[in-house]
Amino acid sequence: RLVSDKSILSRPNQTRSRLGPGLRSSSAELQRRLFECFVVVSLQKSKASGVYQPEVTQQFPPKVCDDEMFSFVLTGIDGGRRFGYCRRLLPSGKGRRLPEVYCIISHLGCFNLFSKVLDEVERRRALSPALVQPFMRAIMEAQFPAPGKTITIRTFLPGSGTEVMELCRPSDSRLEHVDFECLFSSLSLRQLLGVFSSLLLERRVIFTADKLSSLSQCCHAVLALLYPFVWQHTYVPVLPSDMLDIVCTPTPFFVGLLSSSLPHLTELPLEELDDEDSILPCKLQSALENVLERRRELANSDHLSTVVSEAFVRFFVELVGHYPLFVTGEREDGFQRDPFRKAIPSKSIRRFLEVFMETQMFGWFVQEREFRPQCLCRQKRQKRQKRQKRQKRRSGGEDRG
Repeated sequence: RLVSDKSILSRPNQTRSRLGPGLRSSSAELQRRLFECFVVVSLQKSKASGVYQPEVTQQFPPKVCDDEMFSFVLTGIDGGRRFGYCRRLLPSGKGRRLPEVYCIISHLGCFNLFSKVLDEVERRRALSPALVQPFMRAIMEAQFPAPGKTITIRTFLPGSGTEVMELCRPSDSRLEHVDFECLFSSLSLRQLLGVFSSLLLERRVIFTADKLSSLSQCCHAVLALLYPFVWQHTYVPVLPSDMLDIVCTPTPFFVGLLSSSLPHLTELPLEELDDEDSILPCKLQSALENVLERRRELANSDHLSTVVSEAFVRFFVELVGHYPLFVTGEREDGFQRDPFRKAIPSKSIRRFLEVFMETQMFGWFVQEREFRPQCLCRQKRQKRQKRQKRQKRRSGGEDRG
């Protein structure tokens, strides 16, 4: 085969031009088959220890640092979460350079808002690193925007004068940082529903991807499918390789790993399950699959994120939508568990509910809704007491008069 390709490449130019794209494709395939990369390794003396260490001084094709945006989540002891928004890029210039990462920590889940901020940081830093701090100070000192509101940031930029930037906080940021397109391009529908059902039962789930951006986007998108429920356990969308031991914990977790960590992952004692296809009730799963298979068609007028989110919300409505009928303040627990489960006529749904009702996310869901009526009653009682006090003061004043 090599001899044949060599004879083609050695033909006159007119023959090669007649072959056109076919020859270029054959040449590209030949390059990929012959070698993957070329490196020059030389010994370099360490300034600190004085010991010679091997170092790559030349490489082909050169490593390229893709400009990518990704995010991670920090979970506090109290369960509160903060978001980290990062922009990874290679600084401008010539010669050997190391990549940089710009990072913003916030309790707001507004991916597009902070992506716009990091775009401006990148632009200013390319002009001068000194221009970044005044810009970030102006944002921090700005009034905190209410949902759906816009704040205006005015900063001075040499050569351009005063510039104005508007930052809008979305009315509903639940789907604002979610990219379902990336999720569907990375997972088949069967795989997606398998992950979804595993998370509902609070199992241990690991995502792997080649890029940080794909990893964080897919992790955030999967958790968004659980709405109105909230994942209550460990969640690390980008797990550092030196924290890989966390996947050996017996408690539920949802973590993301770069593919470079897979060789180390296979050495750990992990338990793999393959029963995801039989977890969800057949009737509800079929209805969900039907909508998701037609998501492109249904997303003509709406965004894809809205169509996908509503499909999973409809799944939960069919599953637990009757819960308000069984939340009462007359009992100590406030929620009638057995009547709630037995109210479903389908045996398969009742069997699934029996397991799902033992999860922490279901417990939190019910507890939060039990607490709301109590708060409303307390507020009404306080208002009634204040009204009675005002009436007493008025009647006392009239008696003295």
